[in-house]
Amino acid sequence: MTVASIVMPRWVSLSSHDERKFSMGLHRYYSGVTDTYTSFPRESDCIKDRSFCDMWRTVGFLLSFDVVIELCTLVSFLVIVAGGVQRRTAGWKIVSGLLFFAGFVQCVGMAIVAYLFDHDDRFFEGWYLDASWSLCTASWSILVLSGLAIAASAAYLPPEGDYELIPDENFEVVQDEQLLSRIGAWND
Repeated sequence: MTVASIVMPRWVSLSSHDERKFSMGLHRYYSGVTDTYTSFPRESDCIKDRSFCDMWRTVGFLLSFDVVIELCTLVSFLVIVAGGVQRRTAGWKIVSGLLFFAGFVQCVGMAIVAYLFDHDDRFFEGWYLDASWSLCTASWSILVLSGLAIAASAAYLPPEGDYELIPDENFEVVQDEQLLSRIGAWND
């Protein structure tokens, strides 16, 4: 969902009569009037309001960085699941931490777009948060819930059956006089 929200140019859209006229993506702008895609934001978009461009590009960076975090999470999950009991016992902290961090980064990116949508003058009546914003919201929600589920399962499920310790009181130490005399002879 994260990759789809980055690729689709549908973070914020303008429509009239149920027809999409314009859409802004993190890196592309769609015009339904001419049916063309252009790179976004362009330098001409940044002349009046540099802060909009900086914040929009920051969201693009955050979500691209989040894809890297998600790949690290996937690799760590595979290593931990393929590893032994000790890796699974300690590895849930790494996986759930990465899931929480990825969810946080996405939530920040989504919040910046929502802030721009509410406070920037270029978004007037008719503009709305579109499919990419919804995908990002669903994605970070699933990441955080997955992290919570892994942490809860580690805390509340019983530990995996590993080696059973043999109690010490069942051991009987048998003194071997011949062995002890040989050891004593070596020390002389």
